[in-house]
Amino acid sequence: MRSSWFNKLFIKIGSRQPVSRLILCLIILLALIAIFGSSSVGIIDPAPHVPASLIYTNYRRIKEQAAVDYLELRSVLVSAAGNRELNLCSKESENFVPCYNVSVNLLAGFKEGEEFDRHCELLVGTEKCLVRPPKEYKIPLQWPASRDIIWSGNVKITKGQFLSSGSMTKRLMLLEENQIAFRSEDGLIYDGVKDYSRQLAELIGLGSDTEFPQAGVRTILDINCGFGSLGAHFSSLNLMAMCVSGYEVTGSQVQLALERGLPAVIGNFVAKQLPNPLFSYDMVHCAQCDIIWDEKDGMSLIEVDRVLRPGGYFVLTSPTSRPQGSSSLEKKRNMLTTMGDLTQQLCWILLAQQDETFIWQKTADVHCYASRKKHAIPLCKEDDNDQSYYRPLVRCISGTSSKRWIAIQNRTLELSSDELNIHGVEPEEFSEDLQFWRSATNDYWSLLTPLIFSDHPKRPGDEDPLPPFNMIRNVMDMNANYGGLNKALMEEKKAVWVMNVVPTGASNTLPLIIDRGFPGVKHDWCEPFPTYPRTYDLLHANGLLSHLSSERCTMIDLFLEMDRILRPEGWIILTDKLGAIEMARSLASQVRWEARLIDLQNGSDQRLLVCQKPFLKK
Repeated sequence: MRSSWFNKLFIKIGSRQPVSRLILCLIILLALIAIFGSSSVGIIDPAPHVPASLIYTNYRRIKEQAAVDYLELRSVLVSAAGNRELNLCSKESENFVPCYNVSVNLLAGFKEGEEFDRHCELLVGTEKCLVRPPKEYKIPLQWPASRDIIWSGNVKITKGQFLSSGSMTKRLMLLEENQIAFRSEDGLIYDGVKDYSRQLAELIGLGSDTEFPQAGVRTILDINCGFGSLGAHFSSLNLMAMCVSGYEVTGSQVQLALERGLPAVIGNFVAKQLPNPLFSYDMVHCAQCDIIWDEKDGMSLIEVDRVLRPGGYFVLTSPTSRPQGSSSLEKKRNMLTTMGDLTQQLCWILLAQQDETFIWQKTADVHCYASRKKHAIPLCKEDDNDQSYYRPLVRCISGTSSKRWIAIQNRTLELSSDELNIHGVEPEEFSEDLQFWRSATNDYWSLLTPLIFSDHPKRPGDEDPLPPFNMIRNVMDMNANYGGLNKALMEEKKAVWVMNVVPTGASNTLPLIIDRGFPGVKHDWCEPFPTYPRTYDLLHANGLLSHLSSERCTMIDLFLEMDRILRPEGWIILTDKLGAIEMARSLASQVRWEARLIDLQNGSDQRLLVCQKPFLKK
């Protein structure tokens, strides 16, 4: 059933200007100037006699008006020329991620792992061009097929890199001529991952991994996730596992996970906090993640504590090579020694240990910190870590005075009125926001068809079938507010996951989004997003353009970044004030998007712009 505003849609002509028509008008105007400026000798004028002074005056006015028209038309033509389509970037930029230029970072003096970190302050003078897809690129398969099979030409791992990789990788992946297939047959999911997941559940006292939600575990941070095999299994259990891994020049874990349709973002624990607020995850998982947790006074482990909810779990699994006999016992003893002191200071308890897997549980009792020994890790003086945006790692414990201190075992799927009040949101406002997105989501989904870009577009009606539920997978809400779009898509059972982004200059609603169980990060849209090119199917922005008021960047800079992270044939939905949308429609032609402006016909100055990125095969 379409909403009332959708039934009154008025679809306008696209953004491309008929330049040939303008040129024709220019020629006609120049001809008129020539005619009026030519001599009148030999022409018989049957009209009554008019004084010469008046003839001259009228002639002068016409000539001056023609000149003004010519200048105005010339201005339009120059503007049209300025909106020429941007060129494609060089082949070297196909998989480039701005702010992660390792060579530049090394020259700037960053080392000890920080050369792989994010350094947008070194990003200057970037070329305005469109990142092209690799020659072998193909449109990804739809979910859930993409979870098991991806095109090898879409990611930065070659056959040689695959063959030279470790035995674990070879067991998880099968490389065919142009595909990478992940084992999923006879119920044995991803070569032992299902058994591993069941083992984790049993170690925290559950009968099966299907019972994770009963223990309060719904969101997981998977550090250095490999190729996303655990996240793929968790997705079948309706758990949200976010992969975080550092930038990699080749064989990127984040790129491969996103290609499979699994949540992932570039990040590490080297020197900066993650762009997440306090208490973002119910479980943090690290298997063979190559992080030495007791280095730098344990600040990496303290960052894990910051994003881990009260009562949450930290899972650490050491490498798969298993020394036998006394050496194995010595290894376990060393592990407990190096982690024991730090975890005690953090008020974690070692809940379980089996083979090379250790599970700690964070305290749910905030009074635990007062009973620690002297000289323990201090408590942070100000709990403002909900504002975290790539701040330096700190050696203090966050969140002990936060009103959001609620044990995962006591959390519910829906936020109560008291929890909404913690976030400063009235229940009525929250409910109205959700009702709006429930209505808008169906209408948005029905517009995801090339039909709207035809010369005489047919209005989608109730009789038209909606695009399939799995038409898109990776969605980004660039100005997520309360996460209403995410919730509405879940209720409609669309096969999507949503990266909820809260701009740094907007009201900080990210903790509310996180407490709803949705993934999300803070981001400054004057900087590149921490992901690889061609990783999202749909970008949505409600009200973002009119708030993009900064001397550091322009709307075309934003559009270039959106084009970089959007897959070929991906979609853009923009809602904003008329002026911002008109400018966006003009710029859409520069980045070669098909664009259609939609008047909501609801009496407001809001407009909708639907765009689609073409598959450029040059």
